[in-house]
Amino acid sequence: MILLRFLSSLLLLLVVGLPLQAQPVVPAPAAHQAATQMVAENPVRFFNRDIAVLRGTLYGVSAPDRVRRAQVRISELLSQPGAHKVTQKVESVGVMLQIDGATAFFITPDDVDKLESDTLDATAQRAAVALQQSIDASRESRSLDGILWAVGRAALATLVAGALVWLLSRARQTLRQRLVTVMQTHADRLQLGGMQLLHPARAVGVTQATLTGLYRLLLFIAAYEWLSFVLASFAYTRRWGELLNGFLWNLVAGMGTAVAGALPDLFTAAVIFYITRLVTHALDRQFNRVSAGRVQLTWLDAEVAEPTRRIVKIIVWLFALAMAYPYLPGSHTQAFQGLSVLLGLMISLGASNLVGQAASGLILTYGRVYRPGEYVRLGELEGTITELGMFFTRMRTGMGEELTLSNSSVLGGTTKNYSRNVKGRGYALDTQVTIGYDTPWRQVHAMLIEAARRTPGVLPDPAPQVFQIALSDWYPEYRLVCQAVPSEPRPRAMVLSSLHANIQDVFNEHGVQIMSPQYISDPAEPKVVPPDQWYAAPAVKPDGS
Repeated sequence: MILLRFLSSLLLLLVVGLPLQAQPVVPAPAAHQAATQMVAENPVRFFNRDIAVLRGTLYGVSAPDRVRRAQVRISELLSQPGAHKVTQKVESVGVMLQIDGATAFFITPDDVDKLESDTLDATAQRAAVALQQSIDASRESRSLDGILWAVGRAALATLVAGALVWLLSRARQTLRQRLVTVMQTHADRLQLGGMQLLHPARAVGVTQATLTGLYRLLLFIAAYEWLSFVLASFAYTRRWGELLNGFLWNLVAGMGTAVAGALPDLFTAAVIFYITRLVTHALDRQFNRVSAGRVQLTWLDAEVAEPTRRIVKIIVWLFALAMAYPYLPGSHTQAFQGLSVLLGLMISLGASNLVGQAASGLILTYGRVYRPGEYVRLGELEGTITELGMFFTRMRTGMGEELTLSNSSVLGGTTKNYSRNVKGRGYALDTQVTIGYDTPWRQVHAMLIEAARRTPGVLPDPAPQVFQIALSDWYPEYRLVCQAVPSEPRPRAMVLSSLHANIQDVFNEHGVQIMSPQYISDPAEPKVVPPDQWYAAPAVKPDGS
């Protein structure tokens, strides 16, 4: 397992690290990149190493042609016997690089990188050093002693790396066993104010995760350094090893410098967020007092204290984010700004419906259309409100169903609240019947009230009432209205069912048919109620007789 991890790290380094030869270690500034794109750079390369970059023309020969001629000339000079020593000679057109006194190529003033404030002499000196290193590496690659020495160094480095990985694995296992034992033994002692700060099982998990992360980091560094050393041991891949090793340390140094430079701004952002947290805690305490009724405000009721608290906290945190945004690392970079624009565009395109839902939720909340626990009718749906959120409303029906409704659809329909205008707790209960004109209305009123009195859950105070809501063509319409408890949806359905059953029983007891007659022809006798039957049982005359 350890060997597989080591080999996977090597594969990752080979894929990521080797292409570094074709790019600089430290990325150039944006202004430098924009300027260099205007001037074509043509590197003279020999034996896997860049010697110099030619940018200008010389005696009408373009830079690409100069590069090709220089590489051919170097190969020709090195094919001849000799010490192959690189020298420089100043000419009127620039600096001439020579191999054993023969001309290899020229470095002209046009080849100098003026954006880096470079000089002709410094550019020529670096080119001479790089050319000599390439020649030496080429000579070494053809030497049997050099090859054997490189293979020996690579083999020794491999043994050392393997031993180091083995030691790291053993150290990890030993430390894990000891630290786990310590955590299991002493985690209970980490208390503050009588409260245990860290659970033993969680402490063990954190310890193991930390050791695993540290082990993998050290394993990666060991594999990286091994690969860099092995590549530098061979003449042809030496440049890759140099770039690979330099990239790691430059990356670490750059990250350290960036972190150190960002610490003041991070401290400022942390102070802003800490103050915001204190403010939100103070708001929580104040709104909790209002919600509990311990504090009364003229502009804020206890029913809307909780949603108001959430809205105010969101506003406070958005304000804090806007204040801390300039101090966040990378907030001024084009990548960060582009991401911000992308997120803003996504929100603006997809938030139209979301904003509408939120606005509907605010209207329902602050308009006090209904509250959790109230029994309402929303269109064709009827039940108890269990949750009123910013984007949706949840309702539990009498059939045991839980419905989720969008606030915009609720706001666009008609809401009938049975729990709002009642005395005390409970809800309004109503039902409607149609009885023929030949039945005394006083008798119908009395029977409906009697059925309500027999129904469990219907309150005697306020007393049930009967209203004649219409005189239709063939029958009057009666509506019984009463108040019932409790406010649960299923008991309401049961209470209404029991009320309907009692209405049938009472009407049957007094011989009154519950029917809605249809007019076909004139009856043989007028369908009227004589005065002596106006107060048929169970109706009672006003004088009590």
